[in-house]
Amino acid sequence: HKKKFKENVRPHPSREAMRHVLKITSLSRGEVYEVLRLAGEMKARPESFGSALARKTLLMLFEKPSLRTRVSLEAGMTQLGGHAIAYMTGDSPIGLKETYEDTAAVLSRMCDAVTARVKSREQVAGLARTATIPVVNALDDYGHPMQMLADLLTIAESVGGSPTADLAGVTLAFVGDLQNNVTYDLMRSAALMGMRIHLAGPEAFPIEQEVIDECSSIDPSAVVRFETAEQAVAAADVVYADSWMSYGIAGQERETRFRTLLPFQVTTDLMRLAKPTAKFMNCLPAMRGEEQTADVIDGPQSIVFDQAENRLHAQKALLLNLITDVL
Repeated sequence: HKKKFKENVRPHPSREAMRHVLKITSLSRGEVYEVLRLAGEMKARPESFGSALARKTLLMLFEKPSLRTRVSLEAGMTQLGGHAIAYMTGDSPIGLKETYEDTAAVLSRMCDAVTARVKSREQVAGLARTATIPVVNALDDYGHPMQMLADLLTIAESVGGSPTADLAGVTLAFVGDLQNNVTYDLMRSAALMGMRIHLAGPEAFPIEQEVIDECSSIDPSAVVRFETAEQAVAAADVVYADSWMSYGIAGQERETRFRTLLPFQVTTDLMRLAKPTAKFMNCLPAMRGEEQTADVIDGPQSIVFDQAENRLHAQKALLLNLITDVL
């Protein structure tokens, strides 16, 4: 790898040729496995990659709060010999005085890649439309591909025994709010990687039909929806929960959401319905007593902090492959 990583100076390609990662299905199954393989190698031998992105700059756009995304990207670029700039959109002209398209055109002249943690898919699409450097969705309302790579790495390690384990046939159960970015990309991940995802959540939060159609076009049998959490979790290899309350939800809306989602809370009794070897995952932040009980997230089946750590390794691998044109 060393020769490849040293030869990391490239001219800006055309917009048509540029590779962006806007959802997990922006990558092929083979490309996902390549990222997981490299992530495992980086995790085992971080010192071998200390100059892999020397003199490379990542611009990180943040409209939404972040812990894991910002810290993992900044630490990751430092560990690879590069530099990361955190740019907060709240006190900038982006989207108001300056379009996302113009922003991307400018950043393409100064940086080597952009990540964007924003509110809507239109914002990420605007960046990708004019960027001549890789744009990676760090979370919008439609997908969360960086989280998915960390999740798949965690599942491969925990269920399969190694970062390169075959994920085909693994059953993941997701219970809770089905109308969100993590659910959508977990569905896509299952279809893409030959896994099965069992879903259960309130009808009040419907899945967008476009996501259902996309998954069905990849693997018609990958996604199965159940009426109850108990049905979805039965014999699962992994049980996954996500936050019930987005930032800013309060008062009566919060109380209504809590009552609606409570039948889909992950409890110790619910975990007993999964395989005895089943693991519990949550992409964090987590609220004990909401999407899961404390005894689940703090119990022996929980791998949520392994999952959080793997954000670092998976993102390093993705950025290295994107910036050096491996993908």
